[in-house]
Amino acid sequence: MAYLHWSSDLDTGIDVIDKQHRRIVDYLNELNEASGRGDGAATIHVLNELVDYTLTHFAFEEELQERAAYPFLKAHKRVHEIFTKRVAEFQKRAAEGENVTPELLSMLKIWLVNHIKGDDADYVDCVRKTLGMEAKGDIHTGGLLGSILKKFFG
Repeated sequence: MAYLHWSSDLDTGIDVIDKQHRRIVDYLNELNEASGRGDGAATIHVLNELVDYTLTHFAFEEELQERAAYPFLKAHKRVHEIFTKRVAEFQKRAAEGENVTPELLSMLKIWLVNHIKGDDADYVDCVRKTLGMEAKGDIHTGGLLGSILKKFFG
C-alpha cells in the first residue's frame, strides 16, 4: 500500500483535531512500514497503538461535539462505534496470526479520508463557535479546550 500523505484538503480548521488526524496518518504509515518489513510483532504493536490512539481521539472529538451541543452527535458516535467494531475484528484476526494488514490499511485509508471530509467537516462550524474560534487555526489550549485535552491526553 502506498503511504498516506497529509494534504490541506484534510484540514478541518481546528488545529488540535488536525494534529490528531495527522498522528493517525503517521500510525497508518508506521503500520505500512512494519508490515512491509514482515515484522509481525511490530505490526501488532503499531496496530494496537493506532487503535488506542484512535479511540482516545474519538472520545475527545465526541466530548467537543457534546460541549458544542452538536445536533448530530448521536449519529457521529454511531459511525465511530461501527468503525471500532470493524477494526476490532481486524485486531482479532491479526492476533490469531492472519496477515490482515493490506486489507486493513486499504480500508483505513479510505475510511479516514471519507470520515474527515464528510462526518468531521460537518461538526466543525458548531465546535468552532463554541470554542470561540473565529480564524482558521485560532486555538487556545487554556479554558474549555485545555480541560478537554487534559482529560483525554493528559
